[in-house]
Amino acid sequence: MNAKKTGERAKFGAAAYEGVTGKLPTPFPRTMGPNVMKYVQEVVESGLTSNMTVRFERAFAEELGVKHCIATPGCTPALEILAAAMEWEPGDEVIVSSITDYGTIAGLVHANYIPVFADTAPNSINISAETIEPCITDRTRGILVVHMTGLICDMDPINALAKKHGLMVIEDACQSAFGEYKGQLAGTLSDIAGFSFDTEKTMGADIGGALTTNNDELAERIRFVGQSRGAGMRPGFGRTHDFPGFGTRMPLCTAATCLGQLEIIRDQVRHRDKMIRLLSDLVGRIPGVKPLEIPDYMGVYSAWMFGMSIDLEAFKCTTDEFAQQLADEGIPGVGTGRYYLMPPACTFLEENARKKAYPYSTPPASREYHYADICPTATAFLENWIRWATFCEKYTEEHCELAAKIVREVAERNRKS
Repeated sequence: MNAKKTGERAKFGAAAYEGVTGKLPTPFPRTMGPNVMKYVQEVVESGLTSNMTVRFERAFAEELGVKHCIATPGCTPALEILAAAMEWEPGDEVIVSSITDYGTIAGLVHANYIPVFADTAPNSINISAETIEPCITDRTRGILVVHMTGLICDMDPINALAKKHGLMVIEDACQSAFGEYKGQLAGTLSDIAGFSFDTEKTMGADIGGALTTNNDELAERIRFVGQSRGAGMRPGFGRTHDFPGFGTRMPLCTAATCLGQLEIIRDQVRHRDKMIRLLSDLVGRIPGVKPLEIPDYMGVYSAWMFGMSIDLEAFKCTTDEFAQQLADEGIPGVGTGRYYLMPPACTFLEENARKKAYPYSTPPASREYHYADICPTATAFLENWIRWATFCEKYTEEHCELAAKIVREVAERNRKS
C-alpha cells in the first residue's frame, strides 16, 4: 500500500508550539526539576553504566503506590507493547474511548485487535459504563478508557461492568498524571495503565512513557515481549527468540529527566488543580459558555488543557470563528478539537473495515464493522467544543482572570441580540 500524504506532516512536542504566542503562559520553556542536570550528569559520568531507568521505575511505582512500572521511550510505545503482550486472538475486540489520540489505539491496530469505539456520555468528553455496555460482545476482551484533559472517567461503574463480563480494564492516563479519583491516583484504578512524559505533557520530560500495574505475571510478560524482544537464553547457544518482540526501553537520559521531573510534579499538579477550578468558575459565569464539568469524585484535577463548550444558539458566529477570535485576543494554542474523534480521524479504519482487510476479514472477525457516522454524542460534543492545550502550571490567578475576560469579551461581541 502506498503511503498517503494528506498535508503537512504532524509536529509534536516543542516543535508543535513554535510560534505560539499570546497574553497567557505557554508550557515552553518547561520548568525543570532542580536535580535534572545532576541525574543526567550522573548518566554521562558513569559511562552509561548508571541504573537510572530502574531508579525511575522504582520511584514512579512508589509514588503511585503500585508494584510495577515499566518505563518506555514514549506513551504510544507503552500501549503498543501492552497490546503485543496480551495473549488475545486477532479479531478480538477492545472497547475504546471515542475521543482520544491515535496513540491510544496504535498498539491495538498493530496487534490486529479490533477497536470498538464507545460513545461519550451526554455533555461529557469521556465514556461511561452506560455507553460502554452496548458495545460488549462475545469477542470483547478489554476496555481502554481515556481520562481526557485530565478528567478521570467514573471508574467504579466501569470496573464493575468489566468484572461482570470478565474483561480487562486499561487506563490511558497520559493526560491525567497524579489526578485523583475518590482519593486514588489515576493509573491505579484498573488492571494496568499507560502514562506519557512527552515534552508537552503534565510531567514533561524530553519524551518518555510507562506502564504501571500490580499484576506480577502481566508485568513480566510485558518486559519479556516489549523490552527483551521476546528472547530467552539457551545454555550453550545464547539468545533464542520465542516471540516476535520489541526492544522498547526508556533511555538512561530520558529516565534521568523523568526522575528529576517526578520530584516537582505533585506541587505542579496541585497548582494546576487550583487554577483550573478558578478558571472554570470564572468562565462558567459567562452566559452561553460551559466549561468541562469537574465531577464531585475528582479530588485533584490534573488538568492538561482547558476546554469549554459554546451554545451556538446564543451566538452569531461559528465555533471556529469564536476560537479564532480568542486566539486573536491573546489566548495561545486555542482551537477546536474535532481531530480527537477517532473514527473519522483514523480514516484507515473505515477503509480496512469496508474492504474486509485483515483482521476485518471473516475469519478472524466474526461480524462486519463500520466506523463512519458512529458516536453521535461525541461528534456533536466536539462540534461546539473549544480548548487550549497551553494551559499549564505557570498560570496565576491573574492569568485565569485575564483568560475569562477574553472569553467574555468575545462572547459579548458575538452574542445574538
